[in-house]
Amino acid sequence: MTWFRFLMFAGMSLVLLAGSPVMADEPSDSGSVAVSAADGGSSSTPQQNADDGSGDSSEDSSEPAWVSETPEWKFVANTVWVLLAAFLVFWMNAGFGCVEAGFCRSKNAVNILGKNFVVFGLSTLIFWVVGFAIMFGDGNSFMGTTGWFASGADNSPHAEAYAGVYSSLNWAALPLSVKFFFQLAFAATAATIVSGCVAERIHYQSYMLFVVVLVGLSYPITGHLIWGGGWLQSQGFFDFAGSTAVHSVGGWAGLIGILLLGARRGKYQADGSIRPIPGHNMGLAFLGGLILWMGWFGFNPGSFMAADAEGIGYTVVTTNTAAAAGLIAATAIAWLKTGKPDFSMTVNGALAGLVAITAGCSVISVPYSALVGAIGGVLVVFDVLFFDRLKLDDPVGALSVHLANGIWGTLAVGLFADGSLTSAGSALAGNGLITGGGMAQLTPQLIGIAAVGAFTCVISLVGWLAVRAIFGLRVSPDVEQMGLDRTEMGMEAYPENVLR
Repeated sequence: MTWFRFLMFAGMSLVLLAGSPVMADEPSDSGSVAVSAADGGSSSTPQQNADDGSGDSSEDSSEPAWVSETPEWKFVANTVWVLLAAFLVFWMNAGFGCVEAGFCRSKNAVNILGKNFVVFGLSTLIFWVVGFAIMFGDGNSFMGTTGWFASGADNSPHAEAYAGVYSSLNWAALPLSVKFFFQLAFAATAATIVSGCVAERIHYQSYMLFVVVLVGLSYPITGHLIWGGGWLQSQGFFDFAGSTAVHSVGGWAGLIGILLLGARRGKYQADGSIRPIPGHNMGLAFLGGLILWMGWFGFNPGSFMAADAEGIGYTVVTTNTAAAAGLIAATAIAWLKTGKPDFSMTVNGALAGLVAITAGCSVISVPYSALVGAIGGVLVVFDVLFFDRLKLDDPVGALSVHLANGIWGTLAVGLFADGSLTSAGSALAGNGLITGGGMAQLTPQLIGIAAVGAFTCVISLVGWLAVRAIFGLRVSPDVEQMGLDRTEMGMEAYPENVLR
């Protein structure tokens, strides 16, 4: 087994070193590459390359903040680690599919799995054509305007003087192709969140068309504001791995979809009572929850975009601690309220803790990460009940997990952040309110939450209305009653039910 692992690593390294680049990375003349945050000196995170708000994020791109050299092996180590992290995030698509299918009825399982399978392929093409350029291309404080089709030179791993069109990513000692693939995996995650919100009553093609809007416009613009040298980044807003940039954006888009679609038939009775619609397979939900938990060990630590040993290890611990605290808290609260340890709340509690810690996983202490996760677990239970009272039918609890806890996790940075914990801390505007920084960090966090929420809701409303005008949104009552598997997909997840 040891030799097998060695050969796998060596083979991957040879492919990375000898293979033809997919994108325009310029070759190195010196055999060495620019240093990343992992190599010592000042830290290098996306937060450090903020536009000054003047409207041109390319003006100061002639030279990275660090001017140093590191051996080629470090460049390879960074590449292997970030690719591994990206593969873990890609694998989260399986987790989302299993959780959503398990929490929904069997007659819609193929439809849900189909959406979650196709969404990564569709996201790949849209993000390649326009999304990556809008998110990270040089442009202004609102959006990128260069680098369409993920094209344009990017020599950041190879030279001190930067030459390229992705200045907001010039700190990462990685090939452009690796930067693209890692960010693509995040974009697909935001789109997948919406799938759970609108499950069991939306046309298949309508969801797919909305994914084009989300991945091609809404997500990359908010990503540029936060990570691409845009306005929020210049204000000191900090979202290390995407509580707002990924999870809240997906949640806000899903909320608008729910408002326009309405509830599933029979969910809310005329007398005001709420009819439970239980999921059909808790085994799938169990598997999906664990896959997502595992995937988060790429999602959060991978956001260093470097083989930063201390940062990666620290972030793994805070991420895992928050998940554990979230699931225990959600299970306990559900048990107290219902007299039973509701397993669906256990799964969503773990996911809530993971979402909540995502923004601050690199700058929040381990004890505070437990608190952040526990509060997330409590929130997910009460938010499910809250959204039901508002008659917002969310079949899998995606609003409670991703929207509510995306907001909470972003606020938590403004409360508990400590810039001394990892290299990412230098990008903070200041410590959190409770850790001695006053309002220095909390203020930009509040601004960012409000700005992203307002923008995403407006763009999502326009997008959903356009989709409705083209395809319609909701299936007919007869189709919904029969199930989307037989009517929209032409097959059954469990065909033995038909053959009996």
